Amino acid sequence: MDLLMVILLLAMAAVVVVLAIGISNFGKSGKAAAMKSNKMMRLRILFQFIAVVLIVLYVYLRGQGAQ
Repeated sequence: MDLLMVILLLAMAAVVVVLAIGISNFGKSGKAAAMKSNKMMRLRILFQFIAVVLIVLYVYLRGQGAQ
């Protein structure tokens, strides 16, 4: 596997981890838990954006090598 694929897999794993942390906070009561859950979901959106950009970059670079 090349370096970009490893980075891509790590980015996707980060999305899953942050999503799990955010979901685990949904069941807790209190304002602090709600704020942490909201923060985790915002962080998840950022990580998803990064992962999608990396996926598009990976597909683009692989397409360039096929020509």
